[in-house]
Amino acid sequence: MTDINGLLAAYDEQMRGAPPNPRAGVTFEQDGPLLRRVGPPHGFVFAPRDVGARGPELDRLIARQRDYFAARGEMVKWKVRGHDEPGDLTDRLRAAGFVPEEQTTVLIGLAKEMAAQPVLPDDVALRQVTADADMHRISVLQTAVWGPEWSWLGDDLIARIATAPDEIAVMVAEADGEVISAAWLIFRAGTEFAHLLGGTTLPAWRSRGIYRALVTARAELAVARGVRFLLVDASEDSAPILRRLGFHAVTTATPYAWSPPQL
Repeated sequence: MTDINGLLAAYDEQMRGAPPNPRAGVTFEQDGPLLRRVGPPHGFVFAPRDVGARGPELDRLIARQRDYFAARGEMVKWKVRGHDEPGDLTDRLRAAGFVPEEQTTVLIGLAKEMAAQPVLPDDVALRQVTADADMHRISVLQTAVWGPEWSWLGDDLIARIATAPDEIAVMVAEADGEVISAAWLIFRAGTEFAHLLGGTTLPAWRSRGIYRALVTARAELAVARGVRFLLVDASEDSAPILRRLGFHAVTTATPYAWSPPQL
């Protein structure tokens, strides 16, 4: 039987801090139990499972993060997991003007159990990519599916590759020269984890095994690097697929976002 508590403990211990290889233009600042990420695409607050602060002290801690990024005229996000403490953290974030975004399910799987040769439709091919042009094609895909707020993604992937090329693997699924799905794998040096991101697929190509193939192909890469755990923040659409592959839900995650009025 899978030890869900053990998976969650490993997640809290290894994956709640800043990434070990921040991309160019990103800096970090400590504020008590919190760590602020400053830089594109927006600010972010990293928090432990229990921030320690309670009541008015917690209100002041939250307000400092909001006010810091307000002075910069930038958005900031604070991701809250379903098991985080204190229990009124989300209420206090809302009171400070933070707005909840879509909740995801945090899923963890054993990389060696997910790794397999991808099975694809005959007219689809997978390719690992590093060129700037391919990152912009991925941005176009994301924008086509989700809207213009994803236009920044190509630049973000380019920056990640430029900063730490060994810590990211980007894959695309193509048909007739068109990117129909894309996903990437972020290795987390010093941990047992790698993070699966992306997976957006054009609507006309869904339910044909492409998402699953991208998972198994990235799991193969992870196993080759000695990764033990694969981590996914999964949407409602992705979570059932990943559960069928053998991933286990350990908690939920909800970003709380604050934006200056002009944004």
